[in-house]
Amino acid sequence: MNYFYQRDFLRLLDFSNIELENIIILSQKLKKIKKNNQETQLLKRKNIALIFEKESTRTRCSFEVAAFDQGAHVTYLGPGSTHLGTKESIEDTAKVLSRLYDGIEYRGHNHEIIEILAKYSNVPVWNGLTEKFHPTQIIADLLTMKEVYPKKKFYEIKCAYIGDSHNNIANTLIEAASILGIDLRLISPKQYWPEKNILNTCQEKARKNKTQITCTENIQNGVKNVDFIYTDIWVSMGEPEQTWKEKIELLKNYQVNENIINMTNNPSVKVLHCLPALHDKKNNIVKSILKKYNLTNGIEITDSIFQKNEKIIFEQAENRLHTIKAILIATLIKTINF
Repeated sequence: MNYFYQRDFLRLLDFSNIELENIIILSQKLKKIKKNNQETQLLKRKNIALIFEKESTRTRCSFEVAAFDQGAHVTYLGPGSTHLGTKESIEDTAKVLSRLYDGIEYRGHNHEIIEILAKYSNVPVWNGLTEKFHPTQIIADLLTMKEVYPKKKFYEIKCAYIGDSHNNIANTLIEAASILGIDLRLISPKQYWPEKNILNTCQEKARKNKTQITCTENIQNGVKNVDFIYTDIWVSMGEPEQTWKEKIELLKNYQVNENIINMTNNPSVKVLHCLPALHDKKNNIVKSILKKYNLTNGIEITDSIFQKNEKIIFEQAENRLHTIKAILIATLIKTINF
């Protein structure tokens, strides 16, 4: 039985460990099938709406290619392309689109919007990113972890997330860890720890699953013996520049660099990054930040560490395609084999 059929995909806490593992298993199968040019189109005559109130590279491309590979048609609705929440209520938009489409992807700012879309839609709604959660990214990260350690169970994996832990990536990692039993350490200044309600809920669930989710300012303790170090950008182009100074000053000691890698005591430790990464001087934004805040070698991650781990980081990016394809198939096809 397909327990995903016609379900929304808004946040990971809506699913069990078996369900998340099944999505990852399906992703692995679909990735192998694509690499072997043996794709069977299961989504023919399906129509998908992609609402992007917040622009994207990887999320948009992954949804579009996943749909095209499977024979579905997509309509891209970029920023300003709909009346969502302006001339037309979110409720009415959901009711209209769900009469025209078989599924709706939403990427935007306010998580409440996607919850309203899902409530009033008669078709699955998928979260391409909100300010609270980024589930399609973390599913791809979990697939990447399994590819690195195929024989390890998730409860045998130790992961340190370092930098700004008050964001959608950290929130969703917390949910994944609490469900699957990953030993997760969030390493950042207290000002950038996750929201208490999300953290407390997931820590309680983690304890029931006999694992732990730890917040700490101590880098050395946090990264000791981990299998993965995960980081993300500290500053968003959507944030006011006046907030950057305080953030960078507080986070500059949490940059993923050679010193932090050595603190892990694990010569095989791998670095994950969801991209984009501010690791070199090849764009004007990075140049400006480095000069303004007296930084010399990358921002959240040094260029040398990024280059050493670029194979896994870009595999992580590609895995967005395979996991999103798995989510589309699982929620739109009534009978499938995981």
